[in-house]
Amino acid sequence: MRSEKLDLIAVGGGIAGLTAANRAAQLGLKAVVLEKGAAEKYLCNTRYTGGTLHVCMGDIMAGEQALLNAIERLCAGIARPDLARAVARNAERAVRWLQGEGLKFLRASGSPHHRWVLAPPGRTRPGLDWKGRAGDVLLRRLGDNLAERGGRLIRDARVRHPLMEGERCIGVTADIVGAPTEYHARSVVLADGGFQSALDLVREYISPHPEKLHQRNAGSGTGDGLRLAQEAGAAILGMDRFYGHLLSIDAPTNERLWPYPYLDSIATAGIIIGRDGKRFTDEGLGGVYAANSVASLADPLSATIVFDQAIWEGAGRNGLIPANPHLPRESGTMHEAPSLAALAELIGAPAAALEATVAAYNAAVDAGTIGSLTPPRRTYKGAPVAIRTPPFYATPVCAGITYTMGGIAIDGHARVLRPDDTAIDGLYAAGATTGGLEGGAAVGYVGGLAKSVVTGLCAAEHAAGWRQPSAGHS
Repeated sequence: MRSEKLDLIAVGGGIAGLTAANRAAQLGLKAVVLEKGAAEKYLCNTRYTGGTLHVCMGDIMAGEQALLNAIERLCAGIARPDLARAVARNAERAVRWLQGEGLKFLRASGSPHHRWVLAPPGRTRPGLDWKGRAGDVLLRRLGDNLAERGGRLIRDARVRHPLMEGERCIGVTADIVGAPTEYHARSVVLADGGFQSALDLVREYISPHPEKLHQRNAGSGTGDGLRLAQEAGAAILGMDRFYGHLLSIDAPTNERLWPYPYLDSIATAGIIIGRDGKRFTDEGLGGVYAANSVASLADPLSATIVFDQAIWEGAGRNGLIPANPHLPRESGTMHEAPSLAALAELIGAPAAALEATVAAYNAAVDAGTIGSLTPPRRTYKGAPVAIRTPPFYATPVCAGITYTMGGIAIDGHARVLRPDDTAIDGLYAAGATTGGLEGGAAVGYVGGLAKSVVTGLCAAEHAAGWRQPSAGHS
Protein backbone atom coordinates (compact mmCIF):
# COMPACT_ATOMS: atom_id res chain seq x y z
CA MET A 1 0.00 0.00 0.00
CA ARG A 2 1.36 3.41 -0.99
CA SER A 3 1.74 6.06 1.73
CA GLU A 4 2.12 9.86 1.77
CA LYS A 5 2.59 12.41 4.57
CA LEU A 6 0.87 15.81 4.55
CA ASP A 7 -0.14 18.65 6.84
CA LEU A 8 -3.84 18.73 5.93
CA ILE A 9 -6.17 16.49 3.97
CA ALA A 10 -9.56 17.79 2.85
CA VAL A 11 -11.99 15.02 1.96
CA GLY A 12 -14.26 16.38 -0.77
CA GLY A 13 -13.64 18.87 -3.57
CA GLY A 14 -16.65 21.11 -3.06
CA ILE A 15 -16.63 24.63 -1.65
CA ALA A 16 -15.96 23.52 1.94
CA GLY A 17 -13.03 21.24 1.11
CA LEU A 18 -11.41 23.66 -1.33
CA THR A 19 -11.84 26.52 1.11
CA ALA A 20 -10.14 24.52 3.86
CA ALA A 21 -7.29 23.42 1.61
CA ASN A 22 -6.65 26.87 0.16
CA ARG A 23 -6.73 28.57 3.55
CA ALA A 24 -4.37 25.94 4.92
CA ALA A 25 -1.99 26.51 2.01
CA GLN A 26 -2.16 30.26 2.61
CA LEU A 27 -1.02 29.58 6.16
CA GLY A 28 1.94 27.51 5.04
CA LEU A 29 0.53 23.97 5.26
CA LYS A 30 1.00 21.24 2.69
CA ALA A 31 -2.59 20.50 1.69
CA VAL A 32 -4.29 17.93 -0.51
CA VAL A 33 -7.94 17.53 -1.51
CA LEU A 34 -9.23 13.99 -2.08
CA GLU A 35 -12.24 14.09 -4.41
CA LYS A 36 -14.08 10.90 -5.33
CA GLY A 37 -15.33 12.29 -8.66
CA ALA A 38 -13.14 11.17 -11.55
CA ALA A 39 -14.12 13.73 -14.21
CA GLU A 40 -12.27 17.02 -14.62
CA LYS A 41 -15.57 18.77 -13.92
CA TYR A 42 -16.63 16.32 -11.22
CA LEU A 43 -20.21 16.74 -10.06
CA CYS A 44 -21.00 17.96 -6.58
CA ASN A 45 -23.60 20.29 -5.09
CA THR A 46 -21.24 23.25 -5.40
CA ARG A 47 -21.09 22.67 -9.15
CA TYR A 48 -24.89 23.09 -9.29
CA THR A 49 -25.29 25.95 -6.83
CA GLY A 50 -27.15 29.13 -7.68
CA GLY A 51 -24.41 30.93 -5.78
CA THR A 52 -26.35 32.91 -3.18
CA LEU A 53 -24.40 33.67 -0.01
CA HIS A 54 -26.84 34.56 2.75
CA VAL A 55 -27.50 33.79 6.40
CA CYS A 56 -31.05 32.75 7.27
CA MET A 57 -32.32 34.25 4.00
CA GLY A 58 -31.00 37.65 5.06
CA ASP A 59 -28.12 39.92 4.09
CA ILE A 60 -24.87 38.14 4.95
CA MET A 61 -23.32 41.56 5.67
CA ALA A 62 -25.93 42.49 8.29
CA GLY A 63 -23.42 42.28 11.14
CA GLU A 64 -22.51 39.69 13.75
CA GLN A 65 -25.27 40.37 16.26
CA ALA A 66 -28.06 40.56 13.68
CA LEU A 67 -26.92 37.30 12.10
CA LEU A 68 -26.59 35.60 15.47
CA ASN A 69 -30.10 36.72 16.41
CA ALA A 70 -31.46 35.28 13.15
CA ILE A 71 -29.74 31.93 13.67
CA GLU A 72 -30.91 31.68 17.27
CA ARG A 73 -34.48 32.54 16.26
CA LEU A 74 -34.76 30.11 13.35
CA CYS A 75 -32.65 27.28 14.75
CA ALA A 76 -33.72 27.32 18.39
CA GLY A 77 -32.95 24.05 20.12
CA ILE A 78 -30.53 22.77 17.48
CA ALA A 79 -27.80 25.39 16.88
CA ARG A 80 -24.74 25.05 19.11
CA PRO A 81 -23.99 28.50 20.57
CA ASP A 82 -20.29 28.38 19.62
CA LEU A 83 -21.04 27.21 16.08
CA ALA A 84 -23.79 29.80 15.60
CA ARG A 85 -21.43 32.54 16.79
CA ALA A 86 -18.65 31.31 14.51
CA VAL A 87 -20.94 31.64 11.49
CA ALA A 88 -22.23 35.06 12.56
CA ARG A 89 -18.76 36.38 13.34
CA ASN A 90 -17.11 35.12 10.17
CA ALA A 91 -19.88 35.52 7.58
CA GLU A 92 -18.65 38.82 6.18
CA ARG A 93 -15.05 37.60 6.30
CA ALA A 94 -16.09 34.55 4.26
CA VAL A 95 -17.36 36.78 1.45
CA ARG A 96 -14.24 38.95 1.59
CA TRP A 97 -12.04 35.86 1.51
CA LEU A 98 -13.79 34.60 -1.60
CA GLN A 99 -13.33 38.01 -3.21
CA GLY A 100 -9.64 37.76 -2.37
CA GLU A 101 -9.58 34.41 -4.16
CA GLY A 102 -10.79 36.13 -7.32
CA LEU A 103 -14.52 35.40 -7.11
CA LYS A 104 -16.94 38.11 -8.21
CA PHE A 105 -20.42 38.87 -6.92
CA LEU A 106 -23.53 40.63 -8.15
CA ARG A 107 -26.90 41.62 -6.73
CA ALA A 108 -29.48 39.28 -8.24
CA SER A 109 -32.63 41.03 -6.97
CA GLY A 110 -33.89 43.55 -4.45
CA SER A 111 -34.26 40.86 -1.77
CA PRO A 112 -31.72 41.13 1.07
CA HIS A 113 -30.52 37.54 0.59
CA HIS A 114 -29.74 38.24 -3.08
CA ARG A 115 -27.23 41.01 -2.41
CA TRP A 116 -24.23 38.66 -2.64
CA VAL A 117 -24.59 36.16 -5.48
CA LEU A 118 -21.67 34.57 -7.29
CA ALA A 119 -21.17 35.77 -10.84
CA PRO A 120 -22.10 34.73 -13.41
CA PRO A 121 -25.36 33.78 -11.63
CA GLY A 122 -26.37 30.14 -11.63
CA ARG A 123 -30.12 30.69 -11.58
CA THR A 124 -31.16 31.92 -15.02
CA ARG A 125 -33.73 29.45 -16.39
CA PRO A 126 -35.65 26.29 -15.48
CA GLY A 127 -33.63 23.12 -15.15
CA LEU A 128 -29.89 22.74 -14.63
CA ASP A 129 -27.73 25.54 -15.97
CA TRP A 130 -24.33 25.28 -14.31
CA LYS A 131 -21.65 25.26 -16.98
CA GLY A 132 -19.55 28.41 -16.77
CA ARG A 133 -21.69 29.77 -13.98
CA ALA A 134 -21.55 30.41 -10.23
CA GLY A 135 -20.38 27.15 -8.67
CA ASP A 136 -18.55 25.92 -11.75
CA VAL A 137 -16.48 29.12 -11.84
CA LEU A 138 -15.84 28.93 -8.09
CA LEU A 139 -14.52 25.37 -8.25
CA ARG A 140 -12.24 26.17 -11.16
CA ARG A 141 -10.89 29.27 -9.43
CA LEU A 142 -10.28 27.60 -6.07
CA GLY A 143 -8.77 24.57 -7.76
CA ASP A 144 -6.35 26.75 -9.72
CA ASN A 145 -5.47 28.73 -6.60
CA LEU A 146 -4.69 25.56 -4.69
CA ALA A 147 -2.34 24.37 -7.43
CA GLU A 148 -0.57 27.75 -7.49
CA ARG A 149 -0.03 27.43 -3.72
CA GLY A 150 1.57 24.04 -4.10
CA GLY A 151 -1.46 22.02 -3.07
CA ARG A 152 -3.11 19.23 -5.03
CA LEU A 153 -6.60 18.09 -5.90
CA ILE A 154 -6.61 14.34 -6.45
CA ARG A 155 -9.63 12.97 -8.30
CA ASP A 156 -11.04 9.43 -8.32
CA ALA A 157 -10.10 9.22 -4.64
CA ARG A 158 -12.64 7.31 -2.55
CA VAL A 159 -11.84 7.74 1.14
CA ARG A 160 -12.55 4.61 3.17
CA HIS A 161 -11.37 4.72 6.78
CA PRO A 162 -9.65 6.94 9.34
CA LEU A 163 -6.12 6.23 10.44
CA MET A 164 -5.98 6.48 14.21
CA GLU A 165 -3.09 6.63 16.64
CA GLY A 166 -4.73 6.09 19.98
CA GLU A 167 -7.53 8.65 20.07
CA ARG A 168 -5.95 10.97 17.49
CA CYS A 169 -6.74 10.94 13.78
CA ILE A 170 -3.52 10.86 11.78
CA GLY A 171 -4.87 10.41 8.27
CA VAL A 172 -7.12 8.32 6.06
CA THR A 173 -7.06 5.34 3.79
CA ALA A 174 -8.35 5.84 0.28
CA ASP A 175 -8.65 4.06 -3.03
CA ILE A 176 -6.92 6.23 -5.65
CA VAL A 177 -8.09 5.11 -9.07
CA GLY A 178 -8.79 1.84 -7.29
CA ALA A 179 -5.34 1.53 -5.67
CA PRO A 180 -5.26 1.41 -1.83
CA THR A 181 -3.31 4.36 -0.41
CA GLU A 182 -2.60 5.73 3.04
CA TYR A 183 -2.45 9.48 3.56
CA HIS A 184 -0.90 10.60 6.83
CA ALA A 185 -1.54 14.15 7.99
CA ARG A 186 -1.58 16.28 11.08
CA SER A 187 -5.16 17.24 10.26
CA VAL A 188 -8.07 15.77 8.29
CA VAL A 189 -11.06 17.89 7.26
CA LEU A 190 -14.19 15.93 6.28
CA ALA A 191 -16.04 18.02 3.70
CA ASP A 192 -17.76 15.61 1.34
CA GLY A 193 -21.31 16.97 1.63
CA GLY A 194 -24.35 15.45 3.29
CA PHE A 195 -25.86 11.97 3.09
CA GLN A 196 -28.82 12.88 0.89
CA SER A 197 -27.90 10.34 -1.79
CA ALA A 198 -27.29 7.46 0.63
CA LEU A 199 -30.73 5.88 0.53
CA ASP A 200 -30.04 3.62 3.50
CA LEU A 201 -29.30 6.62 5.73
CA VAL A 202 -32.18 8.68 4.31
CA ARG A 203 -34.52 5.78 5.05
CA GLU A 204 -33.15 5.47 8.59
CA TYR A 205 -33.37 9.14 9.51
CA ILE A 206 -35.63 11.10 7.12
CA SER A 207 -38.22 9.26 5.03
CA PRO A 208 -39.78 5.80 4.96
CA HIS A 209 -39.52 5.86 1.17
CA PRO A 210 -36.32 7.64 0.09
CA GLU A 211 -36.81 6.41 -3.46
CA LYS A 212 -39.87 8.68 -3.64
CA LEU A 213 -37.87 11.82 -2.91
CA HIS A 214 -36.30 13.63 -5.81
CA GLN A 215 -32.54 14.01 -5.62
CA ARG A 216 -32.35 17.78 -6.13
CA ASN A 217 -28.57 17.53 -6.00
CA ALA A 218 -25.53 16.18 -7.79
CA GLY A 219 -25.90 12.65 -6.41
CA SER A 220 -22.47 12.80 -4.76
CA GLY A 221 -23.47 13.11 -1.11
CA THR A 222 -23.31 9.49 -0.01
CA GLY A 223 -22.26 9.96 3.61
CA ASP A 224 -18.68 8.69 3.32
CA GLY A 225 -17.33 11.35 5.67
CA LEU A 226 -20.13 10.74 8.14
CA ARG A 227 -19.37 7.02 8.31
CA LEU A 228 -15.64 7.70 8.63
CA ALA A 229 -16.25 10.13 11.49
CA GLN A 230 -18.42 7.62 13.32
CA GLU A 231 -15.69 5.02 12.92
CA ALA A 232 -13.33 7.50 14.58
CA GLY A 233 -15.74 7.92 17.51
CA ALA A 234 -17.65 11.04 16.45
CA ALA A 235 -21.11 12.04 17.63
CA ILE A 236 -23.84 12.71 15.09
CA LEU A 237 -26.88 14.89 15.58
CA GLY A 238 -29.89 16.49 13.88
CA MET A 239 -30.11 13.76 11.26
CA ASP A 240 -33.83 14.02 10.55
CA ARG A 241 -33.95 17.27 8.54
CA PHE A 242 -32.82 18.43 5.13
CA TYR A 243 -32.67 21.50 2.97
CA GLY A 244 -34.81 21.19 -0.13
CA HIS A 245 -37.90 22.47 -1.90
CA LEU A 246 -41.31 21.43 -3.17
CA LEU A 247 -41.04 20.35 -6.79
CA SER A 248 -43.50 19.23 -9.41
CA ILE A 249 -44.25 15.54 -9.15
CA ASP A 250 -42.94 15.36 -12.72
CA ALA A 251 -39.42 16.51 -11.73
CA PRO A 252 -37.98 12.95 -11.60
CA THR A 253 -38.87 12.44 -15.27
CA ASN A 254 -38.51 15.99 -16.59
CA GLU A 255 -35.10 17.61 -16.15
CA ARG A 256 -36.59 21.03 -16.95
CA LEU A 257 -38.49 20.96 -13.64
CA TRP A 258 -35.52 20.87 -11.27
CA PRO A 259 -33.70 22.40 -9.50
CA TYR A 260 -35.93 25.28 -10.65
CA PRO A 261 -38.75 26.17 -10.65
CA TYR A 262 -39.70 25.17 -7.14
CA LEU A 263 -43.23 25.64 -5.84
CA ASP A 264 -42.68 26.99 -2.34
CA SER A 265 -44.33 30.37 -2.91
CA ILE A 266 -47.68 29.01 -4.01
CA ALA A 267 -47.65 26.48 -1.17
CA THR A 268 -46.94 29.23 1.37
CA ALA A 269 -49.81 31.34 0.04
CA GLY A 270 -52.26 28.44 -0.42
CA ILE A 271 -52.61 25.01 1.19
CA ILE A 272 -51.06 21.55 0.89
CA ILE A 273 -53.38 18.55 1.18
CA GLY A 274 -53.09 14.79 1.27
CA ARG A 275 -55.23 12.32 -0.65
CA ASP A 276 -57.94 12.75 2.00
CA GLY A 277 -58.43 16.40 1.00
CA LYS A 278 -57.13 17.68 4.34
CA ARG A 279 -54.14 19.82 5.30
CA PHE A 280 -51.30 18.02 7.07
CA THR A 281 -48.59 20.66 7.61
CA ASP A 282 -47.98 24.30 8.56
CA GLU A 283 -47.51 25.92 5.16
CA GLY A 284 -46.59 29.21 6.81
CA LEU A 285 -43.21 27.84 7.87
CA GLY A 286 -42.16 27.81 4.22
CA GLY A 287 -41.16 25.44 1.49
CA VAL A 288 -38.16 23.85 3.22
CA TYR A 289 -40.34 22.91 6.18
CA ALA A 290 -43.10 21.70 3.86
CA ALA A 291 -40.66 19.57 1.83
CA ASN A 292 -39.61 17.84 5.06
CA SER A 293 -43.27 17.27 5.96
CA VAL A 294 -43.98 15.73 2.55
CA ALA A 295 -40.90 13.49 2.82
CA SER A 296 -42.08 12.12 6.15
CA LEU A 297 -45.49 11.03 4.83
CA ALA A 298 -46.26 7.33 4.57
CA ASP A 299 -46.42 8.02 0.83
CA PRO A 300 -44.24 11.04 -0.08
CA LEU A 301 -45.95 11.22 -3.48
CA SER A 302 -49.42 11.86 -2.06
CA ALA A 303 -49.29 15.65 -1.51
CA THR A 304 -50.93 18.35 -3.62
CA ILE A 305 -50.85 22.15 -3.48
CA VAL A 306 -54.27 23.78 -3.87
CA PHE A 307 -54.58 27.45 -4.84
CA ASP A 308 -56.63 29.84 -6.97
CA GLN A 309 -56.20 32.41 -9.71
CA ALA A 310 -55.34 35.19 -7.26
CA ILE A 311 -52.48 33.15 -5.77
CA TRP A 312 -51.30 32.07 -9.19
CA GLU A 313 -51.06 35.68 -10.37
CA GLY A 314 -49.59 36.88 -7.08
CA ALA A 315 -47.35 34.50 -5.14
CA GLY A 316 -47.06 32.34 -8.25
CA ARG A 317 -44.84 35.00 -9.80
CA ASN A 318 -42.46 35.32 -6.83
CA GLY A 319 -38.81 34.44 -7.28
CA LEU A 320 -36.23 34.61 -10.03
CA ILE A 321 -37.65 31.53 -11.79
CA PRO A 322 -41.26 31.48 -10.58
CA ALA A 323 -43.85 28.75 -10.91
CA ASN A 324 -45.89 31.12 -13.07
CA PRO A 325 -45.29 30.75 -15.99
CA HIS A 326 -42.56 28.10 -15.85
CA LEU A 327 -44.48 25.19 -14.30
CA PRO A 328 -47.03 24.80 -17.15
CA ARG A 329 -44.54 26.01 -19.74
CA GLU A 330 -42.21 23.12 -18.86
CA SER A 331 -45.10 20.59 -18.85
CA GLY A 332 -45.49 20.26 -15.11
CA THR A 333 -48.83 18.76 -14.05
CA MET A 334 -51.28 21.49 -13.09
CA HIS A 335 -54.99 20.73 -12.77
CA GLU A 336 -57.53 23.51 -13.38
CA ALA A 337 -61.26 23.53 -12.60
CA PRO A 338 -64.11 26.05 -12.22
CA SER A 339 -65.05 24.74 -8.76
CA LEU A 340 -63.46 22.97 -5.82
CA ALA A 341 -65.74 19.98 -6.33
CA ALA A 342 -64.59 19.62 -9.93
CA LEU A 343 -60.97 20.07 -8.83
CA ALA A 344 -61.37 17.32 -6.24
CA GLU A 345 -62.59 14.96 -8.92
CA LEU A 346 -59.52 15.70 -11.07
CA ILE A 347 -57.07 14.91 -8.26
CA GLY A 348 -58.99 12.01 -6.75
CA ALA A 349 -59.73 13.66 -3.40
CA PRO A 350 -63.11 13.57 -1.57
CA ALA A 351 -64.97 16.69 -2.73
CA ALA A 352 -66.70 17.27 0.62
CA ALA A 353 -63.40 17.08 2.49
CA LEU A 354 -61.62 19.49 0.15
CA GLU A 355 -64.51 21.97 0.26
CA ALA A 356 -64.60 21.81 4.06
CA THR A 357 -60.81 22.25 4.28
CA VAL A 358 -60.86 25.32 2.06
CA ALA A 359 -63.93 26.78 3.81
CA ALA A 360 -62.26 26.48 7.23
CA TYR A 361 -59.04 27.93 5.86
CA ASN A 362 -60.78 30.89 4.20
CA ALA A 363 -62.77 31.65 7.36
CA ALA A 364 -59.59 31.64 9.43
CA VAL A 365 -57.82 33.92 6.94
CA ASP A 366 -60.77 36.34 7.02
CA ALA A 367 -60.96 36.31 10.82
CA GLY A 368 -57.21 36.43 11.39
CA THR A 369 -57.32 33.17 13.36
CA ILE A 370 -55.20 30.90 11.19
CA GLY A 371 -53.21 29.87 14.25
CA SER A 372 -56.28 27.97 15.45
CA LEU A 373 -56.44 25.74 12.38
CA THR A 374 -55.52 22.05 12.61
CA PRO A 375 -52.66 21.86 11.98
CA PRO A 376 -51.97 25.48 13.00
CA ARG A 377 -50.81 27.95 10.37
CA ARG A 378 -48.14 30.61 10.95
CA THR A 379 -46.94 33.51 8.83
CA TYR A 380 -43.15 33.30 9.19
CA LYS A 381 -42.55 32.83 5.46
CA GLY A 382 -45.52 34.69 3.99
CA ALA A 383 -49.15 35.65 4.44
CA PRO A 384 -51.91 33.14 3.64
CA VAL A 385 -54.32 34.06 0.87
CA ALA A 386 -57.98 33.00 0.80
CA ILE A 387 -58.77 30.48 -1.95
CA ARG A 388 -61.94 31.78 -3.59
CA THR A 389 -61.11 33.21 -7.03
CA PRO A 390 -61.81 30.74 -9.85
CA PRO A 391 -60.38 28.98 -11.67
CA PHE A 392 -58.99 26.73 -8.94
CA TYR A 393 -55.71 24.87 -9.34
CA ALA A 394 -54.00 21.80 -7.93
CA THR A 395 -50.48 20.65 -8.60
CA PRO A 396 -49.14 17.38 -7.15
CA VAL A 397 -45.69 17.72 -5.63
CA CYS A 398 -42.69 15.76 -4.47
CA ALA A 399 -39.99 16.65 -1.96
CA GLY A 400 -36.75 17.71 -3.62
CA ILE A 401 -33.83 16.97 -1.26
CA THR A 402 -30.73 19.14 -1.80
CA TYR A 403 -28.57 18.45 1.24
CA THR A 404 -29.04 16.99 4.70
CA MET A 405 -28.87 19.42 7.63
CA GLY A 406 -27.62 17.02 10.26
CA GLY A 407 -24.42 15.07 10.55
CA ILE A 408 -21.06 15.16 12.31
CA ALA A 409 -20.99 17.12 15.57
CA ILE A 410 -18.46 19.97 15.47
CA ASP A 411 -17.59 22.95 17.65
CA GLY A 412 -16.94 26.57 16.72
CA HIS A 413 -13.46 25.66 15.42
CA ALA A 414 -14.96 22.90 13.22
CA ARG A 415 -13.32 20.22 15.38
CA VAL A 416 -15.15 16.89 15.32
CA LEU A 417 -16.67 16.03 18.69
CA ARG A 418 -17.27 12.80 20.54
CA PRO A 419 -20.57 12.09 22.33
CA ASP A 420 -19.04 13.54 25.53
CA ASP A 421 -18.35 16.83 23.67
CA THR A 422 -14.57 16.40 23.66
CA ALA A 423 -12.71 17.00 20.41
CA ILE A 424 -11.07 14.24 18.40
CA ASP A 425 -7.54 15.50 17.87
CA GLY A 426 -6.62 15.96 14.24
CA LEU A 427 -10.15 15.58 12.89
CA TYR A 428 -12.31 18.41 11.56
CA ALA A 429 -15.47 18.65 9.48
CA ALA A 430 -16.93 21.42 7.34
CA GLY A 431 -19.99 22.15 5.25
CA ALA A 432 -23.00 19.93 4.70
CA THR A 433 -21.53 16.86 6.36
CA THR A 434 -21.86 18.63 9.73
CA GLY A 435 -24.72 18.95 12.21
CA GLY A 436 -25.46 21.25 15.09
CA LEU A 437 -26.48 24.38 13.20
CA GLU A 438 -29.50 23.87 10.93
CA GLY A 439 -32.71 21.89 11.33
CA GLY A 440 -34.74 21.50 14.47
CA ALA A 441 -38.51 21.63 14.94
CA ALA A 442 -38.94 24.53 12.50
CA VAL A 443 -36.32 23.19 10.03
CA GLY A 444 -34.21 26.32 10.44
CA TYR A 445 -32.17 27.03 7.32
CA VAL A 446 -28.96 29.05 7.73
CA GLY A 447 -27.41 28.71 4.27
CA GLY A 448 -25.26 26.00 2.75
CA LEU A 449 -22.62 28.18 1.10
CA ALA A 450 -22.09 30.46 4.10
CA LYS A 451 -21.86 27.49 6.46
CA SER A 452 -19.40 25.74 4.15
CA VAL A 453 -17.00 28.65 3.69
CA VAL A 454 -17.01 29.62 7.37
CA THR A 455 -16.43 26.10 8.68
CA GLY A 456 -13.80 25.47 6.01
CA LEU A 457 -11.91 28.59 7.11
CA CYS A 458 -12.28 27.72 10.79
CA ALA A 459 -11.00 24.18 10.30
CA ALA A 460 -7.91 25.25 8.35
CA GLU A 461 -7.08 28.08 10.71
CA HIS A 462 -7.36 25.98 13.84
CA ALA A 463 -5.30 23.23 12.23
CA ALA A 464 -2.62 25.80 11.39
CA GLY A 465 -2.67 27.34 14.85
CA TRP A 466 -3.81 30.68 13.43
CA ARG A 467 -5.97 32.94 15.56
CA GLN A 468 -8.28 35.54 14.11
CA PRO A 469 -7.36 39.12 15.04
CA SER A 470 -9.86 40.95 17.21
CA ALA A 471 -10.52 43.40 14.39
CA GLY A 472 -9.94 43.42 10.66
CA HIS A 473 -9.54 40.53 8.27
CA SER A 474 -6.72 38.27 7.22
